[in-house]
Amino acid sequence: MSAPNTSIKRIGLLTGGGDCPGLNAVIRAVTKTAIYRHGIEVVGILNGYEGLICNDVRELDASDASGILTRGGTILGTNNRCSPLRYPDGTNEDGSTRYIDATDRCLKTIEHHGLDAIIVIGGDGTMSCTAPLVQAGVPCVGVPKTIDNDIHGCELTFGFTTAMTTAAMSLDRLHSTADSHHRVMVCELMGRNAGWLTLSAGIASGSDIILIPEIPFDYDAIIAFLDERMASPAGFAIIACAEGAQEVGHGQTVSKVVDGSPDPIRLGGIGHLVADEIERRSRFETRTTVLGHVQRGGTPVAADRVLATRFGVAAIEHLLAGRHDRMVVWSGGTISDIGILEAAGNQRLVPLDHPLIDAARSVRTCFGDGG
Repeated sequence: MSAPNTSIKRIGLLTGGGDCPGLNAVIRAVTKTAIYRHGIEVVGILNGYEGLICNDVRELDASDASGILTRGGTILGTNNRCSPLRYPDGTNEDGSTRYIDATDRCLKTIEHHGLDAIIVIGGDGTMSCTAPLVQAGVPCVGVPKTIDNDIHGCELTFGFTTAMTTAAMSLDRLHSTADSHHRVMVCELMGRNAGWLTLSAGIASGSDIILIPEIPFDYDAIIAFLDERMASPAGFAIIACAEGAQEVGHGQTVSKVVDGSPDPIRLGGIGHLVADEIERRSRFETRTTVLGHVQRGGTPVAADRVLATRFGVAAIEHLLAGRHDRMVVWSGGTISDIGILEAAGNQRLVPLDHPLIDAARSVRTCFGDGG
């Protein structure tokens, strides 16, 4: 372990990537722990890395961190289109966007405000954006954030439990309509390339079919299952469909590509495709619901508030213990850490032998693979 760092007197704090429930709980924990326990000054960097590049910051005191534990979103603002290594800066002669390496601008902001270290709250994309700061020698500690629960080395991220609860409640509410009209209801959920959110919400809601990216589905298997399900006394079916789910032999459904974003691919639309194909292949009336950003909003549930608080406190303690360039994680039922660059650009997917998949199959949930 590195020697304790007693020279850290002033830190920067930013939230990057998409918002999720619990960000403000981390901001609260970092700010109050820094001020009350260690006498460290905290500077909020606004709107993710854009604030660091454009010198858009504000001082945070204890009052800024009061009353925000239950609030969704982030009081600092966030940005999922801004990377220090590829920052939009005007246009080229052909009218295309000109991109520059803005690492030097970040370093100038850090120097101008006398920041001794940076705490970065974000997902794998945000950790990737931190790489040039780490390589420039800026002490950094990461805090993992995502509703997708897909960060490498972290078994549970804050925001996931709230999103799972929201998704499960939404799936619950589809049951009455499906039952009343004897329909198949397809609900498209977020999660990018990982099926954790859809798998967990699907199990919690008793969904009949769960489609996740890790298990490519076959329409013949889905229709065979629906033929039996719809002929049963239940007479309806609920399908939880991850936005990254894909048919065997086909790619994922892309809704759009965002130029300039560190993660430019936006998935979406598979729910409608699945519903249309079910109706084309069968006599079953099918409807689609896309939850979208509803899953990322709202007040965090108690478990996420607790986890976010523990992460925030751990981030400060890691800095002071000299454990720089690390990301705090939840692993083996406790707080641990991995290298920020180890987490950058990696995704934690659902293993095919995971106990959740086995549990779902045991209660006769279909994954569209005939298993």
